[in-house]
Amino acid sequence: MNPEFNFFQHWYPITPFVDLDPKQPTAVTLLGLRLVIWKPKSSETFQVFLDQCPHRKAPLSEGRIDEETGNLMCSYHGWQFDRQGICTHIPQAENPELVSNNQKNLCAVALPVRQQQDLLWVWPDAKSSQQALDTPLPLSPQVDASKGFVWSSFVRDLEYDWQTLVENVADPSHVPFSHHGVQGDRKQARPIALKIVQSTPNLIEVITEEGLQRTITFEPPCRLEYAIGLGNDGKQLGLVTYCIPVSPGKSRIVAHFTRNFAKTLHYLTPRWWDHLSERNLVLDGDMVLLMQQEYFLQQRKSTTSWKTAYQLPTSADRLVIEFRNWFDRYCHGQLPWSEVGIDVSPTWNINSDRQQILDRYKQHTQHCRSCREALLVVQRLQAVLLIYFAITVCAVALLDDRLKLTLGLPLIVTALLALGAYAWLRFWLSPRFYFVDYIHAHR
Repeated sequence: MNPEFNFFQHWYPITPFVDLDPKQPTAVTLLGLRLVIWKPKSSETFQVFLDQCPHRKAPLSEGRIDEETGNLMCSYHGWQFDRQGICTHIPQAENPELVSNNQKNLCAVALPVRQQQDLLWVWPDAKSSQQALDTPLPLSPQVDASKGFVWSSFVRDLEYDWQTLVENVADPSHVPFSHHGVQGDRKQARPIALKIVQSTPNLIEVITEEGLQRTITFEPPCRLEYAIGLGNDGKQLGLVTYCIPVSPGKSRIVAHFTRNFAKTLHYLTPRWWDHLSERNLVLDGDMVLLMQQEYFLQQRKSTTSWKTAYQLPTSADRLVIEFRNWFDRYCHGQLPWSEVGIDVSPTWNINSDRQQILDRYKQHTQHCRSCREALLVVQRLQAVLLIYFAITVCAVALLDDRLKLTLGLPLIVTALLALGAYAWLRFWLSPRFYFVDYIHAHR
């Protein structure tokens, strides 16, 4: 009998820690568990608790970091918890001994955490903390500056299930079509011959037999990594993704984009611009396809399996087949939602509003510090440019007729340039932090 795969006893990178605000708690969901991320004032590392105060189950993510103690305070009744989850203060306690004598019952649930490779990792099973200590993180060998690599990070919440996300990332042949004009060219599409190198309960590895030297590694439950050799000169591109199960029909992708060349360009390109110009576009192109694909597959699953619902005749589909077989063999084709009390009912809606499906602000911008800060600068710059335009036009109108040509004309030119810059920021750049419709027929 095949061993049961335990999703809760693995490390998951829930976010790049550069995107976290150390001054306030952050809510995140993993495997249906609502978690809170926070940073004690005296600590160099973030902590992760279940997002429930033991008092009356209020969300600790709505709490605050106390200025004096540096502990996490619940905003409902002011209970405080240290980095280990131990309750240190109850304002309503008539006797201080009430807190010290009942600490085991009054604790918040703290989960094992680590910070490595620019990511915050969490182990979602508090009862197996020793196992967490003994289990290595599923790290990528490409996220290593000592080997000459540079990388940028990205995170986005997705409107489709974890299994759909893994299946999509495991399929390189869709890139020239789904991402035409962004990362691929449909006219350059070629057969991709994939060969299974190894397939075990803990690792699936695939290589391409021709063309680019490409190795694809899936380390369950979340690391799915591409290592792409660009020739004999040692140049290498990497895509390191972590596919995070959030809840039924929801997932999160945390990614590193690595390379060991063109390092100057990497340092000169703002992270937020990389997200706007390419990373979000790639996921937009997938999103409008995969939500509907998932909907159709769920309709068919009531009467048939993926093996008959899908037609997978080419070598390019081998990793998808291998993943699906792994998922059936070790997970019975389902995620452990029942273990956290989630009743899985159909949540897919083929008629969902496209602005909701491709809501970049909710799915990415609000999670990404680089994009949040860039959006704030863009909004402030718009106000400055508009004010400059209005003041300049009014000032020129008040000028003496003799100065209107020599001084007024150059000022009007600068005012018009400011208005043009405002229009570009307002109507082109700013919307890209919120929503851009992706229509494949127009590409």
